[in-house]
Amino acid sequence: MPSLLSSSLLQMLPLLFSLIISLMLCGIIADESPPSPGYYPSSQVSSVAFDQAYRNLWGPQHQRLDQSGSLTIWLDSYSGSGFKSIRPYRSGYFGAAIKLQSGYTAGVITCLYVRIISLSNNQDYPGDHDEVDIEFLGTIPGKQYVLQTNVFMRGSGDKNNVIGREMRFHLWFDPTQDFHHYAILWTPTDIIFLVDDVPIRNYPRKNDATFPERAMYVYGSIWDASSWATENGKYKADYKYQPFIGRYKDFKLQGCTTQSSSSCQPPSPSPPGYNSLSPQQYNAMQWVQNNYLVYDYCRDPNRDHTLTPEC
Repeated sequence: MPSLLSSSLLQMLPLLFSLIISLMLCGIIADESPPSPGYYPSSQVSSVAFDQAYRNLWGPQHQRLDQSGSLTIWLDSYSGSGFKSIRPYRSGYFGAAIKLQSGYTAGVITCLYVRIISLSNNQDYPGDHDEVDIEFLGTIPGKQYVLQTNVFMRGSGDKNNVIGREMRFHLWFDPTQDFHHYAILWTPTDIIFLVDDVPIRNYPRKNDATFPERAMYVYGSIWDASSWATENGKYKADYKYQPFIGRYKDFKLQGCTTQSSSSCQPPSPSPPGYNSLSPQQYNAMQWVQNNYLVYDYCRDPNRDHTLTPEC
C-alpha cells in the first residue's frame, strides 16, 4: 500500500508543479509585498464624489454610477466609455481605486491619465498635446496584466510623431481580485506614479523641454487598442468575451487648477524635509523596479535616445 501511495504522489507531482506555475503567472501567488514606503500620499488627499469632479466624456450608455459612488465603465463591440475632470490642473494628486476584469482582455486598455488615470490637454492643443498615463494593457488567460506608465510632451504622443517614455510593470498582486489604488502625483519638479502609495516610477524634471508644464485635465477610459496593447498587437480584442469592464471607486483629486493662485502647491510626495522621495520611498521604488519592471524605454537599444535626452 505505501508503495502505491508513493507512486500516485509521484504521478501527481508534474500536475501540481504546472498548477503552481499557472497560479504564479496569473498573479494569484505573489512573491512578497514591497517594503513599506513609510509615507502615504493618498492619506493626505480626501476622497471626492465622482460627479463633483468628473463628467462623462463619451459612451454615456456604457457608464454607470451606483449609489455608493462606485463607477463602472465597459467596452463592447458598440462602444467604450470615458470620463474627464471638470477642471484642468497645473499640478496635483490624481488617483482612484481600480479593479480589473479577469479572463481574456487582450487588446483592451483600462486607464487613468492626466489623460485606469491619465492627464492630457489633447482637446486644447490638438497635434501638440501633453499627456501622463497609467494604463493597464489587456492580457490573455495565464499571463499577467502589464501596467504601463508613460509621459508625452508637445505632441510626442500624436500619431505621426510618437516618442513614448514608457516604463512597464507587472504587479505583486492580482489586480482582478480586489480594488487597488493607482495615482499620479505631478509637482513642478517630479511626476511620481504610485500603486497603493508605493512609488513605482519617478520622472524628474531635468529640463523644460522634457517636462510637461501646461495645464491638463484628468481622464479615465476603457477602449480598444488591439493594434498595439497586448504583446504589440499579437492578441486582439475578442468580442465573444464582451463586455470588458473597468471598476473605479474612491476617487482622489487635489491640485492647482488654472484658477488657483500662483502660491498654490500640490500635495507633497514625501515627508517634511525632502524635496522628492525620501530614502525609504526610494528603497521601496527600487524594490519594485528590481523585481517587477518589464520594460524601460531608456534601456531599449532599438530606441533613438537623441529624442529622449533625459535618458
